[in-house]
Amino acid sequence: MTSSPRTGARPRVSGRRLLPADPLLRRLVLMGLVNSVGDGLFVTVNVLFFTRSIGLTPTSVALGLTVAGVCGVFAGVPMGRLADRVGSKRLLLVVGPLEAAAVVGYAFVHSFAAFVVLACAATALSRGGTAVRSALIARALPAEGQVRARALLRSVMNAGLVVGSGGAVLALQADSYTGYVTMMVLDAVSFLGVTVLLAGLPVSATAAAAAAAAAATAGTGAGGAAADGSRAPRTALRDRRYLMVTALHAVLELQLAVLTVGLPLWIVLGTGAPAAMVAAVNVVNCLLVVVFQVRASRGVTDVASASRACARGALLLAGGCLVYAAAQYGPAWAAVGALLVGALVHTLGELLTSAGGWTLSLDLADPRSHGEYQGVFMSGQAAAHVIGPLVVTLTAVDHGAVGWVVLAGVFALAGPALTAAARGPAPGAAPGAAPGAAARLG
Repeated sequence: MTSSPRTGARPRVSGRRLLPADPLLRRLVLMGLVNSVGDGLFVTVNVLFFTRSIGLTPTSVALGLTVAGVCGVFAGVPMGRLADRVGSKRLLLVVGPLEAAAVVGYAFVHSFAAFVVLACAATALSRGGTAVRSALIARALPAEGQVRARALLRSVMNAGLVVGSGGAVLALQADSYTGYVTMMVLDAVSFLGVTVLLAGLPVSATAAAAAAAAAATAGTGAGGAAADGSRAPRTALRDRRYLMVTALHAVLELQLAVLTVGLPLWIVLGTGAPAAMVAAVNVVNCLLVVVFQVRASRGVTDVASASRACARGALLLAGGCLVYAAAQYGPAWAAVGALLVGALVHTLGELLTSAGGWTLSLDLADPRSHGEYQGVFMSGQAAAHVIGPLVVTLTAVDHGAVGWVVLAGVFALAGPALTAAARGPAPGAAPGAAPGAAARLG
């Protein structure tokens, strides 16, 4: 991993403004904020636009988005590999305008077939772009500040989603083709804005190439052989430990489907709580992430501490599921209390598993192939987001409290399993080296 012009383990915040003092991180934060505001605008109105303005049925929209999600799963690795070859920044300068064009393209869709094709293209660009941005961050920021920086970015992005969702209320109130298309045009503008900010990001192609060369040299011994005995960067798809960690962390990522699909349906169908609790739970989750994600990342500095964070987070996710199950019993006020407590416990688990996942995805990767490795890890998350709604529906929604207990068991088992899978010497490190050391070379 390369270093930025500044050093230090923490992203410092300017005293006069709530932005990091580091110019590179400050630019990344602004990019994340602009992008997430646009995402909030789009995500809030897209389903209603597809059904009420384009005329698609809810079933068609669900099917199309599922197919698009599958396309997104397979986009991460090839996009990541391309980023390793041409450079993350250079590739993102192309991806941003393409994402803008894809979003505006929805305004011209009038058939299911066209919707599926465009949704697949847009999702592939989005998922692939996420992997490329992750690789860019991995190479641009100093190793010792990686997790805290990513925590800051996630907090800012959640704040941006809240702002974007609030702005989209106007379009929801108007409930018109013009209002919905306006939100999509604004989302497209956000992609272009991010591209402009990216163009000024203080990471040159020369610096990136030098960093890659330094990483390769650091892992190379006599005769051109790498320290781990190989002559070329490791391939993520053949890295069994990385694949196992990716798969198990993807299991923990099912928590997103619990929050966005299982819990809303459970509140309405399985508890006596008012439907307004759906919004209340989402607000609690977003605010906690904004306020506490950076704090939750403290102490997550290497593979061992990241594994422990994921294990603790998994237990909290399991506990959240058990509290959600308890909301089925008792009067409405008791259900409201259980749901709020469950959301608190769930979010604490989410904060820890996110921080742990970032470190594992970086420290277990070959620093010469960050694009491909981040592509694999992001594809695991994308797969969890695709199958998550089905898993949660077949358990918690269909079988009530028993289904919630099953989900709790899945989370509780996945945490220790991930810890066991991540255990071992750092990839490419000499015997006795500390975990994560190889990934921090350069």
